[in-house]
This record gives sequence, C-alpha cells and structure tokens, in this order.
Amino acid sequence: MLVRASRPPNIAFVLPGLGAGGSEHIVSLLCNHFAALGWTVRLIAFEDETTPTYYSHHPAVRIVRLGMRSRRRPAPAAALTMFKRRQRLQAALEEAAPDLVVSFLTRTNILSVWSARRIGVPVIVSERNNPELQTLGTVWSKLRQWAYPRSAGLVTMTQGAMDHFDRTMTVRGWVIPNPAPPAAAAMPHMSDGRTIGAVGRLVPQKGFDRLIDAFARVAADIPDWRLVIWGEGPDRAALEAQRDRLGLSDRVTLPGITHQPGEWIAQSDMFVLSSRFEGWGIVVGEAMAGGLPVISFDCPWGPAEMIEQGRSGVLVPNGDVPALGDAMAALCRDPARRDALSIEAKARMTLFDMDHILASWRSVIFEVLKDHPVGAEQ
Repeated sequence: MLVRASRPPNIAFVLPGLGAGGSEHIVSLLCNHFAALGWTVRLIAFEDETTPTYYSHHPAVRIVRLGMRSRRRPAPAAALTMFKRRQRLQAALEEAAPDLVVSFLTRTNILSVWSARRIGVPVIVSERNNPELQTLGTVWSKLRQWAYPRSAGLVTMTQGAMDHFDRTMTVRGWVIPNPAPPAAAAMPHMSDGRTIGAVGRLVPQKGFDRLIDAFARVAADIPDWRLVIWGEGPDRAALEAQRDRLGLSDRVTLPGITHQPGEWIAQSDMFVLSSRFEGWGIVVGEAMAGGLPVISFDCPWGPAEMIEQGRSGVLVPNGDVPALGDAMAALCRDPARRDALSIEAKARMTLFDMDHILASWRSVIFEVLKDHPVGAEQ
C-alpha cells in the first residue's frame, strides 16, 4: 500500500460544464479554496473550449475540457455518446492520477464512479437537486442505483435529499448546505428602487410561468414596480409569449445571464423564488446575504432551511400563485418591512458562512482520503 505522506492532496473535480449555474459556483469556490491551500486541483468539464467560463478560478486550478457537451440524442446515439464520455473521462483521470474525485450532478456522478473505479480512485458524488422530483429516466435511475453505493460517499445539500437516498440505497452520506457569499462581496446597489428580481435557468423547474402569473394578478396594484427574470434556457420563447399575452411587455423583462456573478442582486429591490422544487436554492441564500428581502415558494427542499418565516423572509405555500402575488404586492407597498427583512436576512446567512461550509468539505475529503490510502484496492 502506498502512503500519501505529507504532500498536499491531489483532487479532481468533475462536472458537466463551466457556465453560470449553482453547481458551477460551488465547484469554483471549492477549487479556488483548495488551490489556495496548495493542493493540486484539476477541474474536469465535458464541454469544449468554445464555451466561456463564467466564474473565475485560482491560477493554480488546471481546467480540463473534454469536448463533449451534453445535448439530446436518439437512444442509440445517446448510449454510444455515454461510452465515449466515460472513455474520455477515464483518460483524463488516468493522466491526472488524483487521490480523489469529487463529482457533481447525477449523470456526471455516474460516469465518474464508472471511470474512477476502473483505475482504483475513490469518488465523492454530490447531488444538487431534489431526487424525489427530478426526472432521470429508467436507465439513468438504475445506473444511479448501481453507482452511488460504489462511491466513497454522497454529499447532499439538504436532509430531505439524504433521507430519500437512505430509503432507496445503502450509501455513506454527509449533508453540507451551500454557503452564502459574504455580504461585503456584494456590488453597490444600482436598482431603480422598484424592481422585483428572479434568477435561474429558464426551465419548468424554476416556475417562472407561475411567477409571471402571480405578478400579472397584482401588477395594477403596484404600477411602479417591474419584474426582471435573469437567466437563459429553452423556455424563453414560451415565457415571453406568456408575458405578452398578459399585456406585461413593458413590465416584465428577461435580459439573459448577467455579465458578472451576483450582478442581479445589485439591480433588485426584492427577490422571489418561484421554483416547483429545488436541491437547495442557492440564489435564495445569495439574495439574503446581499440584503434583499426574499419571498419564496415553500418548495422541497431548501428555502425553509434558510428562511425563518416572517422574520428573515416570506414563505408562501408551494404552488399557491394568488398567495405569491399577494405577498409580492404587500411587500412592494411596505418599505419598512422590506428594510426589516433585509436586516434579518443578512443576520440569518451568517449561519451559512463560507468558512464553515468550506471546513465541512475539507473534513469530508480528509475523512475519505484517510479511508482510501493511495494504492489501496477500491
């Protein structure tokens, strides 16, 4: 058996791409943190060189792109692509020779376990969504049932997600929520004083159709306010058509992805999460840390773990569109309450400070490295 001696760990992080999502954000934070500690850090992504990197990375983080972006394919082609992705990932891991792989997002997790097992490297897999409601399909669901028990462990962001896996498989696990960025890192406020902000990928899960409906119900009662939804995705055309049909073309805008991370906080006066379900809802924590009053559907899981109802934010029964509209209108008309929620939101986010979350990740990684010495049979 080889020993690691006193050299810093060699860690490979794996995820689908390097865009503007929540998983990409936390991976960039982890990579930068460990690189700053002197660890050898590689960030392996399946996308190609033409895709820009949204988050900044420490100069010591080596980024490896495998040139196989995800897209829908017919079943036979999809199966062939899966094998090719596994081969490219295995080759990248063989070259990196890491002590440990840390993988994010379900399909990538499966490929990481499959690839790393062939070269005897342990893998921590991290689920970033709601496994009870996220649709995977029969094949990928069965592959996850095979892969996760063969990993070195599973990290989820909520206890609800971990409880789901405990019911469906035998797997070692840790619950580590996402960190809230330091309030000091927020940009200067640049809003017009009358902007309701929302942010996320334009997909059904994020519920922006529900948000537009809720805003439409109360738009006449708050004539000075507008709704801005930042993000990009396949539902753009449908959401724009819904907005126009409701006569809100001059009140609801979808400007796309912000140029800089967190820019939407500086341009908002309150934040609304309208998701049908979440893995955590990282944007809720970002908004609260930035001092925005927050209204959120009480969707599974995440928002209720961050928001103290009525104190550091407002929770609305999941799916109750009229109640969401009423909550928005009430907060728009009450600047004193917005100020109070802002103060409490910042205070609440100290429970999810960056140092505490990074320390939790370090602890898990060292625990796994201790149990899987270099050269040991996996």
